[in-house]
Amino acid sequence: EVQLVESGGGMVQSGGSLNLSCSASGFDFGRYGMTWVRQGPGKGPEWVAVIGHAGTVTYYSDPVEGRFTISRDNAKNTLYLQMNSLKPEDTAVYYCAKGLQGFSGTPYERQDWGQGTRVTVSL
Repeated sequence: EVQLVESGGGMVQSGGSLNLSCSASGFDFGRYGMTWVRQGPGKGPEWVAVIGHAGTVTYYSDPVEGRFTISRDNAKNTLYLQMNSLKPEDTAVYYCAKGLQGFSGTPYERQDWGQGTRVTVSL
């Protein structure tokens, strides 16, 4: 059974930083690409960053390019998202997802998401 547990969310002021973590279990983490997905209030899911299984290939959505950094530690079965220069429009629940979800038209599969961690950015 896939288990993904996110942590690190919170409330910050605009321009601040947060570092999200996602602890994975129940599957061979090092063999899968991973995605950070967010869902803002009243909005649908939006992929923000993806990383290949080895951690050497990454892609970012336009709204976060240059501000967010995705990384992973396969020895610790952990995925990270460093978020800098946060803006109010980054306010959302952030989920880590197994596989490359939403990226390049791939479907979202909520059964392979964690429970999410809430990020709130104030002016």
